[in-house]
Formats: sequence, C-alpha cells, structure tokens
Amino acid sequence: MRLRREAGLFFVGGVIGFIADAGGVQALVTLAGWNAYIARVPSFLLAATATWWWNRRYTFAHRASGQPLHLEWLRWMGLMTAGALINYAVYAVMLMSFPALHRWPAAAVLAGSLVAALVNFSTARGVLFKGSKSSA
Repeated sequence: MRLRREAGLFFVGGVIGFIADAGGVQALVTLAGWNAYIARVPSFLLAATATWWWNRRYTFAHRASGQPLHLEWLRWMGLMTAGALINYAVYAVMLMSFPALHRWPAAAVLAGSLVAALVNFSTARGVLFKGSKSSA
C-alpha cells in the first residue's frame, strides 16, 4: 500500500515537474528565442528542483535522506541525472524525428518525461529516501 501511495504522489510531483520543464522550455524558445536543445538545461534545473521539493515534502515525507537540505538537493540533482539523460535522449530523438517540434518542444518534453519517470522513482525511493524518519 505504501508503494502505491508513493508512486501516486511521485506521479503528482512528476506532473508539477513536467509543467515547470515544459513551461520553462516553451517560454525560453517562444518568448526568448532560445535554441530548443539549449533551453532544456535551465528548464530541467527548474523542474528537478520543483520535484525535489514536492517529493521530500509529500511523497517521501515519512523517509529520511540523512543529509542536510543543501546536500540532499545536490544529491537529488545528481541522482536525477540518469533520468535526465534518458529524458533528454528521448527529447532529442523526438526533435530530430519531428522537426515541427522545434517550435513546440513541450510535446517532446512529455515523451522524455514519461520514459524517465520509472528510473527517477526507483532512484529516489531506493537510493536517496531509503531510510525511515524514525531511524534518521
């Protein structure tokens, strides 16, 4: 039951992250004229920070990382790199396969996010937030 609850809350955090990521990349491309590949870097940082906050506050609230806040955030960013690389690879393939997505990169963000979600959940749950709050 706890796994199902965590997966559901992680999904909510993923939606928040997707909105931050897709909104950020779309704004940078449409409003600021950024290249769709480069715009993905700051949008990922924004999204990963949003999901870290959500997941530490809600999804894994009963678990502990055993680290100070700033180190937990740095470790989160490091661990999410595996998912980010998968996410970015799918994103890049989508952009190369469908040139129209260069104007609408948010759709490519969605494809990458869906593929990387399982890796990110497993890493967050099994590596960073693996201890219980009572044992921390």
